Amino acid sequence: MSSPGVDVSYRGNSFLPQIVPSKPTMTAPSLFVRLLLPAITSAAISGALVLGCPARKVSPSAWAQGSGAVPLLSPSALPTTPLPAPAVPADTSGLMPPGTFTEDERNTIAVFRSAAPSTVFVTQKRVVVDYFAGTSEEIASGSGSGFLWDDQGHIVTNFHVIQGAQALEVTLQDQQSFEARLVGAEPRKDIAVLKIDAPPAALRPIRVPRAGYRVEVGQKAIAIGNPFGLDHTLTKGTVSALGRKVQGVGGVTIRDMIQTDAAINPGNSGGPLLDSAGQLIGMNTMIFSRSGSSAGIGFAVPVNTIARVVPQIIRTGKAEQVGIGVEIDPSQRLERRAGISGVVILGVSAGSPAERAGLQGIRQTRRGIVLGDVIVGIDDKPVETYDDLYNLLDTHRPGERVSLKIRRGNQILTLTVELIALP
Repeated sequence: MSSPGVDVSYRGNSFLPQIVPSKPTMTAPSLFVRLLLPAITSAAISGALVLGCPARKVSPSAWAQGSGAVPLLSPSALPTTPLPAPAVPADTSGLMPPGTFTEDERNTIAVFRSAAPSTVFVTQKRVVVDYFAGTSEEIASGSGSGFLWDDQGHIVTNFHVIQGAQALEVTLQDQQSFEARLVGAEPRKDIAVLKIDAPPAALRPIRVPRAGYRVEVGQKAIAIGNPFGLDHTLTKGTVSALGRKVQGVGGVTIRDMIQTDAAINPGNSGGPLLDSAGQLIGMNTMIFSRSGSSAGIGFAVPVNTIARVVPQIIRTGKAEQVGIGVEIDPSQRLERRAGISGVVILGVSAGSPAERAGLQGIRQTRRGIVLGDVIVGIDDKPVETYDDLYNLLDTHRPGERVSLKIRRGNQILTLTVELIALP
């Protein structure tokens, strides 16, 4: 069977139809023009549109009249705008390979992993009573940071973090929360100790350096805390200065404070300040700022003060204070009113070292009140205010002797007095 102009034949055993020319036979150019030229022309136009250049029309007669091939596109129709040069890869020869850290970064990461489980979130709670509805609700009224001191559940934080609290809650890194009770505090050092009843496995005490550890200006300082309630936030800086005197919440200056440029914000109070070995070097306490946020000047209670005061609070519920057995007015109302420099002795306790040394307090006579002795120095260091007296005595221990300088009338006397622990 055949159709006009086409013969269908089967070659071999393939039974595949093959198109073969039949009579009258067409020339090759004629077949090319009728079958293939339209497809080639369409492809050329499409390619020209894609390339953004005009297509050149080719007439079928041009193919039929000559044996030479007619180009589909002339050289003038090709794009004239040069292609952009391939981008030069950035120089990464000085960069760290992905997933690697510098030595300082590795140290910071190691310190955080070591100390973060020792850092806690302290929340102060208060009971709000609705007398009209007859209901009460416990709400969070403040927050701060703290750190685990030992495996008995003792927590160290700032006194101002828990001041006036009706209830306290401590949250560990694993988000376990426990009710906390106040063991004791030393407002003049802004130190407070709390206690939680938690399983020993959940408690990882902070690392405290050995006695005599010295902090140096320029060494690395890492602060961990809960600024603005964002728990376990790390900031890094250096120890900027030592021996700063900063007015504390207890009415006297806290001396030997550590100054750091590690960012300390509201909520960081009570958190640990660490060295590159992950050891405690101070407790973040306050900042110098005009805006209330970190300005790069923060202060921390030094670890030597913490290590001395905290065991005293755990043992007796208060910090140990030494004295000589005299009555004084920490507010110094008489001194301010009379313009007196020094600390006026108001009275002398019976059987005290002060009585044995012959110190005299204010006396009442028929002519009125007679001023007694005024303390003006200890161990060749001047005493002008109660703040000076407290901080000078704070460097000593019970049983030690000091050289006490007093003013009696117009005379300056020097007496040796033994120090005792005040009740």
